[in-house]
Amino acid sequence: MADSHDRKENLSRPYDSQLAARLLRYLYPYKWSVLGALVLTILNAPLSTAGPLLTKAAIDLFLASDPSRPPAGYVLWLKQSADLLGLKGAWQRGLVFIAILFLLANIAQSAAQYLQVVITENVGQMAIHDLRVQIFSHLQKVPIQFYDRNPMGELMTRLTTDVDALNEMLSSGMITVLGHTATALYVFGLMFRLSWPLALVSCAILLAMVVFTVWVRTIARSTFRYFRERIAEVNAFLQEHLDGMQVVQIFTREAREMKKFERINRKHCEAGTAATLRNALFYPVIEIIASIGIALIIWYGGGQVMRETVSLGTLVAFIQLAQLFYDPVTEIGSKYHALQAALASSERIFRLLDEPIAILPKKRSRRGPVRGRIEFRNVWFAYQDNDWVLKNVSFLVEPGEKVAFVGRTGAGKTTITNLLLRFHEIQRGQILFDDMDIRQMDPEDLRSNVAIVPQDIFLFSADIASNIRLGDQSISEERVKSAARQVHLDKFIVELEKGYQYEVRERGVGLSVGQKQLVGFARALAFNRPILVLDEATSSIDTRTEIQIRDAIERIIASRTALVIAHRLSTIQAMDRILVMHKGEVRESGDHKSLLARRGFYWKLHQLQFCHKLATAGEMESDN
Repeated sequence: MADSHDRKENLSRPYDSQLAARLLRYLYPYKWSVLGALVLTILNAPLSTAGPLLTKAAIDLFLASDPSRPPAGYVLWLKQSADLLGLKGAWQRGLVFIAILFLLANIAQSAAQYLQVVITENVGQMAIHDLRVQIFSHLQKVPIQFYDRNPMGELMTRLTTDVDALNEMLSSGMITVLGHTATALYVFGLMFRLSWPLALVSCAILLAMVVFTVWVRTIARSTFRYFRERIAEVNAFLQEHLDGMQVVQIFTREAREMKKFERINRKHCEAGTAATLRNALFYPVIEIIASIGIALIIWYGGGQVMRETVSLGTLVAFIQLAQLFYDPVTEIGSKYHALQAALASSERIFRLLDEPIAILPKKRSRRGPVRGRIEFRNVWFAYQDNDWVLKNVSFLVEPGEKVAFVGRTGAGKTTITNLLLRFHEIQRGQILFDDMDIRQMDPEDLRSNVAIVPQDIFLFSADIASNIRLGDQSISEERVKSAARQVHLDKFIVELEKGYQYEVRERGVGLSVGQKQLVGFARALAFNRPILVLDEATSSIDTRTEIQIRDAIERIIASRTALVIAHRLSTIQAMDRILVMHKGEVRESGDHKSLLARRGFYWKLHQLQFCHKLATAGEMESDN
């Protein structure tokens, strides 16, 4: 995207912390579960050190005991416990006692770890569920033009791949990092208590690990971000070209499009390889550094044992504790990679969630029965800057009146209906609905009074009845069938294998364009709203079908305010009034006969369609 470079340059630690803090908010509704998981995670720290400590006790008490070194601390407690159990002098039974304690400690640790994983995974799944719901809800509120500048494939990547990247972070990543940190701190303190010289050796190795991890951090974030961008690019390309495969095949573009896909896919492959190489580098280097630390402990600690400065049990326990110390540090580093991937995805998700909502709902709603009076007062509108699509447009549609809009392509006809429904906001003037400025109305309240039949009917993957009622269970089966009968759609439906339960495939594949438009008519009728908008609604219906439904349309709109946008003048001759649009202005207004009598713009349109007296449409362009 155009501003991606600027965003990359503005990345900083405070920004990372802001993203992390924002992600943590999704865990807040499940704070008690998170707290329980944290308690279990912290409980794992002392349980994980039971093995090394019991190993030290077994060696110092039974395997390599030194009479000159009386037991102390927990080793003394274990000896006294063994004495109380009658195990004095019986080293085999004493080892059994320590082995049992070792086993019990590991069972307790495994149980705590199991509960912690179950809780955190459930919390993560619920948080991801909430995030997806929020994203989809937000996508229903952004401006229509947002979808014009953002490929569907990229938006799908936000909802799928990017959200999945957050799953590990929210489900276990953050809590696991805290748990590993607690374990590392606990083990570090225990190591100092056992032997501070050996602990200092471990500190030197820890410093090397931290330096390496920070270095990896500097290159990981940009790599993961670039990889996510390439995934989105691949998804966008596939989504667009699978939808337009018919056009690709008709114009024999397969080879060219294949080359484009190979280029995009290669970038994705290279980005994935780069991310994998950086991730693969981390673990071996950390393991080598940890191995150096263990080797130093064996070398230095072995000398201490030979000089009888520390016991053999202490050295063996220290080696095990060092491994326990380095493992959490390694795991924290590995989670750091997941964190970087999550932060790269969260940037993209939060940019989407920060996209301004088209229209904020107003608390004030229109009251009283709907009359259906529509008025445009000196309306100016431009999609970009001062490139005006509508210029000082004014007209009034009385309740129950039928008004048609005609004109050349680009004259501003469809824009009028988009503005009425508040898909866009006007720059100047007013649009009134029942004498109330629509900017003071809740958009949902406004749109719930308008039914529209567009030129391009979108059908969902569901049966025909569901596509007519659009999930509104208040629309009865009989009402669905009645709407279908009025537009002569029932004749087609009854011939289908399952009738109204016939499953429509994605985007209505399997139905003709005309049949889909008939479904659109039935949909508008079933919702029975006081204002009906027909936007080129019969453009793809054959002449015979158009004649069949013309009388039905006239009956349907008899009790409604109707706005009809049409290129076929035959469909609007019975309208109460016809507004002729030209270059964003209302040039003529009147009924069919009066407009023909003027011999102006409408007359020339009529001549072009019915009489063919004008050779080209260029003559109309010359009249300005």
